[in-house]
Amino acid sequence: MDTLKNTSKIHDIDEIVINAGYYKVSEKQRTGSIVKVSAKEIENQPVTNVLSSLQGRMSGVSITQNSGVPGGGFNIQIRGQNSLRTSSSNGLDGNMPLYIVDGMPLSNTLNEFSRTSLSAIPGGRMNPLNSINPNDIESIEVLKDADATAIYGSRGANGVILITTKKGNSGKLQLNFTTNYSISETLSNLKLMNKDQYLQMRKSAYANDGITNYPANAYDLNGTWDQNNSPDWIKTLIGNKAAASNTQLAISGGNQTTNFIVSLGHNEQTTAFGRGFKYVSNNFNSNLSHQSVDKRFSVSLSNMFSEQRNNLVKSELTNLAYSLAPVSPSLYNPDGSLNWQGNSFINPLAAFNSRYENNTKLFQTSINTEYKIRKNLLLKLNTGLNYTALDELSLLPNTMYNPALANGSSSASSQAEKRNQQVFSFILEPQINWSKKWKNHHIDALIGGSFQRSVRKNDEMTGIGFDSNQFITNIGAAKTILITDQSSVEYRYAAAFGRLNYQYKDRYIINLTGRRDGSSRFGSNNRFANFGAVGAAWIFSQENFLKGNPWISFGKLRASYGSTGSDNIGDFQFLDNYNVSSSLNYNNTNGLTPSRLFNPSYSWEVTRKFETAIELGFLKNRLSLNLAWYRNRSSNQLVGYQLSAVTGFTSVMANLDATLQNTGFEIDLNARPIVSPGFKWESSFNISFPKNKLISFPGLAGSSYSNQYAIGYSTQIVKLYQLEGINPLTQQYQFTDFNADGKISSPDDNRVIRELGIKFFGGFNNSLQYKNWDLTFLFQFVKQNTRNYNANLKLPGGMTNQPEQVLNVWSTENPSGEYMPYHTSDPGGSTILFRSSTATVSDASFIRLKNLQLGYRIPLKESAFRNVKIYFMGQNLFTWTKFFGIDPEAASASALPTARTFVLGAQFNL
Repeated sequence: MDTLKNTSKIHDIDEIVINAGYYKVSEKQRTGSIVKVSAKEIENQPVTNVLSSLQGRMSGVSITQNSGVPGGGFNIQIRGQNSLRTSSSNGLDGNMPLYIVDGMPLSNTLNEFSRTSLSAIPGGRMNPLNSINPNDIESIEVLKDADATAIYGSRGANGVILITTKKGNSGKLQLNFTTNYSISETLSNLKLMNKDQYLQMRKSAYANDGITNYPANAYDLNGTWDQNNSPDWIKTLIGNKAAASNTQLAISGGNQTTNFIVSLGHNEQTTAFGRGFKYVSNNFNSNLSHQSVDKRFSVSLSNMFSEQRNNLVKSELTNLAYSLAPVSPSLYNPDGSLNWQGNSFINPLAAFNSRYENNTKLFQTSINTEYKIRKNLLLKLNTGLNYTALDELSLLPNTMYNPALANGSSSASSQAEKRNQQVFSFILEPQINWSKKWKNHHIDALIGGSFQRSVRKNDEMTGIGFDSNQFITNIGAAKTILITDQSSVEYRYAAAFGRLNYQYKDRYIINLTGRRDGSSRFGSNNRFANFGAVGAAWIFSQENFLKGNPWISFGKLRASYGSTGSDNIGDFQFLDNYNVSSSLNYNNTNGLTPSRLFNPSYSWEVTRKFETAIELGFLKNRLSLNLAWYRNRSSNQLVGYQLSAVTGFTSVMANLDATLQNTGFEIDLNARPIVSPGFKWESSFNISFPKNKLISFPGLAGSSYSNQYAIGYSTQIVKLYQLEGINPLTQQYQFTDFNADGKISSPDDNRVIRELGIKFFGGFNNSLQYKNWDLTFLFQFVKQNTRNYNANLKLPGGMTNQPEQVLNVWSTENPSGEYMPYHTSDPGGSTILFRSSTATVSDASFIRLKNLQLGYRIPLKESAFRNVKIYFMGQNLFTWTKFFGIDPEAASASALPTARTFVLGAQFNL
């Protein structure tokens, strides 16, 4: 809101207070690496998840949206990948950061892999922050190094994201009302062949194969389909304009001892699929804060309730939109039913009859109390509870198939999947803080404990066959019911932590943190572990040799080293686990099948972090420069350890003696080039250079991971065949035969290693204010390599459309052509090998105008409103890239591309 204070780093750093979790510290005196983003930078943006607003704003924090689907997931890495358990694996992602809202950890339920949502939501994962309205957030702090994260012990290995919701202000009653309306459309630079180019490709394929009479299944050429009917599949399937409306109402007020805020938010968003698919969210947030008159006692009560309802098409449509032939029969029969053209056509519009729904409810309350026992002694108690419920429903009716086929003939083949999860968590964190100042010395000590209990109930079932599709949402009406999961799991966590901070002359600072954790996710042999860190800082600008310097107004050197851990592996994996199998039935008794082997001895993953940094301020802090270098090493990797198949299991959960290293260099530059009564210009720039490397993995060559990892390389590698070009004699792709056996095969010939992932990323943000006008814009940039469209290339010459690049065909007249002559079948499997060759990895860098906002504050002299602001905003307005693919961010042929959004809104403050 406009009344919020701008907490940018370029202001007086003595005034900036950073939330470090269990304590607060000034920007000037912090020894750890903490980056802060305020409400001013994220509010009113047309996003349903605040992570989208943070892209390009923070060094060392890489955020990637998995797709443009509303309510989808995000991949966030804070200073790299620390665990071999990635988001592509089933179960928990070992690289998830810890999310804390008003002192209460968020449940990971929404970030877990779900088979029910797979294909509707790419990756089958959502994100916990989908449940929080970005307009309810006061600030976000991201803790990165050991000094900042070690106090969170086993939860801090992948960084910590602290979210503080808005609080009320003392004074007369205030009402703030914000509303906006937006239109979105999907974006992609990938251009497909038009109808004429496609038909010429098909004809050339048959000519190259020596076929003069088109076969019966060449429907697009033999007259079965009308060649004049050329649908735009991208527009038809994923090209609808998506509309969204967002409304926020907040009431706040208070006096010298008590203040409050209550806010209500409602958001509705249609999708690029059209057809009534919609994402709806409702949010309620409140805070009541009280401080005694003598200021010895204070209490803050925060409540948050949210509900999200997401309705999406279940079938994957993006890949279809970019591969269907641009020639087809009419989509509808004269009576309005779908046309299957005598079983020659798979009508893609039938996919819209499939459906995926989820309903997420979150209720969270947290209470933070403080009591000053004596002048230097403070007693704290943080407690809270979180209830998260996720209901998913996937519907695959027979109407999504051709009625002439067996699975489309009747509702007896319809299927429904249902998944219900409920998580209830309670946390209690007593703390005592003591501080003492004398002469040039200052000591601040903190001791506390953390006790958490979480119970998760999970029910998953599948229903097959219904008397009518009218009953498909009721799995109890199915003819066959499969119970795939029905469980109740308890998680217990306990920790003791402490912090000791010593300052001498307010310029020499040492910060010690430590924590001992115990988790029920480990066996009795290794249930507890110790973590800690030391951080130090020297504010050299306060030394006599720099005092009064007209150029350098602030200077600080800092460094930290310590260890953090991770218990993010799922519950009770150290035990023998069994599944009840309804398919193994003897004498009306269901059998048990073993699902996991016993291993009570695996222990915590450990990440050791080292950082050194320099922070500089120039010209009375109108210009600031922060430089940081870090090295994180993660060991004791918790993954599936390969076993011989004779054991009945392919793996067992164990610690691999593998070590990952993440190093990087980060630059943050902030400036106020112009500051005057009529005009202000603030600017910031950040860039990060991360590097990930597997430095140790004993026995890798003989393990099941040998084709997935390589020592000395990033964990994001692919092993490929070396494409040498096109053989003029065979007119087929030619690859390097490394073992000279006369054939191309894996693992002998796919020896070329290509590293995927980000080389550097960052953002450039500007804010200009002239009288009643304000303009802000943010550019996001990423330098990266990834798999391109060739990795999913359909056979050029087959009955699928192709990108325009495939027109560059090799011939004697065009010896530099990249694609071999078209064929109706794949000679020698050449195209299959091509999809795993060096041609499939290329540059996917991009620069994106991430956000632009132009606002005007209407001058009001005699009005009930304190101020009124109207604004226009654009999100993802332009993307500059040479990437050969649908979207350089998601870099997947099955992910809905990023959407460009235009917003018109107004803000009224009473």
